[in-house]
Amino acid sequence: MLGSAAAAAVAGGATLGMPAYVRAQGSREKLKISVGRIPWAAGNSPMSQYMINNKLLEKRAAEQGYDLTVDWREYPTALPMVEAMVGNNLDIGMWGNTPITRGISSGLPISLLCVGEGHLRFLITTRKDSPIRNFADLKGKTIGVSLGGDPQSALFQMLRFEMGVDDIKDTGIKFVNMPTHAQAASVPTGVDATCTISPAYYAAQSSGTTAIANSFGYTEAHYDGPAGKGAGHLLPNAKKSPFWPDGYYLHRSFWIGRNGLIEKHPKAVLAFLVAQQEAVAALTAMDPAMVSQLVKEYWKLDPENGAKVVKDDVLFVRGWSWPTEADARAVLETSKFMADNKVIPKPLQWQQVKDAFARTAPLVKQAYDTLGNKPAAIEFQRTDVADLRGKPVWELNQWGDRT
Repeated sequence: MLGSAAAAAVAGGATLGMPAYVRAQGSREKLKISVGRIPWAAGNSPMSQYMINNKLLEKRAAEQGYDLTVDWREYPTALPMVEAMVGNNLDIGMWGNTPITRGISSGLPISLLCVGEGHLRFLITTRKDSPIRNFADLKGKTIGVSLGGDPQSALFQMLRFEMGVDDIKDTGIKFVNMPTHAQAASVPTGVDATCTISPAYYAAQSSGTTAIANSFGYTEAHYDGPAGKGAGHLLPNAKKSPFWPDGYYLHRSFWIGRNGLIEKHPKAVLAFLVAQQEAVAALTAMDPAMVSQLVKEYWKLDPENGAKVVKDDVLFVRGWSWPTEADARAVLETSKFMADNKVIPKPLQWQQVKDAFARTAPLVKQAYDTLGNKPAAIEFQRTDVADLRGKPVWELNQWGDRT
């Protein structure tokens, strides 16, 4: 159910477009919020950096009657953010499907706001002199991966489809935790291969890291197997995935909010939604190479490789961050194979996923209505694109049964 405070914000939200100088005539409520981001990841990194550089959140919050102070916090992965939010020490964070699924399953009082990044390229990496050239070569080996995070979920989906197993234990693979994406990309001593994300991989190539396949369903440079030799060959089993054309794995990360903040300060959350979409729109209009250099400090990439990361991201493919039915489905489907692998007790129900949007969907719709440059309704239902979409989140009551 939508909290009474959030409902009031929806009813009285016409002030968003009001000029800042008009709002300044009244007293503003002082508010400090903490926002966690992962600048070493993908699309959330330049997007949140643009928000910081241009103080977009503070500006939009001022229009909503707040004198806002933002405590931006940097995290290597989502897992420390989860701990902070469990301890009531973080208001807004950017998490992937896997920690979100865990949070909903355990009853954590959080709600999903909007898409923070998506369609991230996960790669199975190894050393240039490694005899591991295809999926069959991975059987019985040791793979390093961020356990409990999206890299693990993406890796497991790739292995299941390419090695033909329902239970990941049947691969004979031993999995070792990699605390950071950069460590995974280095393929450290003690592991035969790793699964990491594209920004970390591109940065590690110069030190001898190579890859055999990616989560989009294509081979990489070190591959030599049934699909051919070298990069760019389609792995036919990827088309068997329910997530095609996204690939083996429907990766979506969401900005999530603490329910206490959403219910007490819905207009501050509204300001965040507007500011985030403003940043997405601005960066979509920029050259991808230039976008990547906003976060060169974190990605450590030249413009050419940085542009690859930007071009992959669903935020900049779409030009908007409004969550859709398929984006929500990413959480549902992730819960199914997490339950299969005994990571959570049982899969989520579709209603649980819809409930995770219930407090925020009216605010998302209000933000969408406020902005002039917004996608037409037909954009949400397009099927001639490389990402799965569907009805927008504010139509969630019309979403069919996904069980």
